[in-house]
Amino acid sequence: MQMQEKTMVADTLTGINGELVRFGEMIPQTENKELKQTLKQFRNACEQSQEELYQIAREKSYYVPAAKATQAEIDHVKSLFIEKTI
Repeated sequence: MQMQEKTMVADTLTGINGELVRFGEMIPQTENKELKQTLKQFRNACEQSQEELYQIAREKSYYVPAAKATQAEIDHVKSLFIEKTI
């Protein structure tokens, strides 16, 4: 059975997102400045790949983002955070 393009794109995006999480965990934990810089470069390249693949997925309707939040929804979430900090 041949894997469909939509599935391949979704799997690749999932993998890239996982790598971004790992870079986000590793970068602040290293004290070696050269390693930190290298990890940041890898993360930036990974982010670029994720953005390009995301755009392809949007163009082909493989990914349809959720509707934008209304102002009332935004205000509600903000109020939840304000209440917790008071």
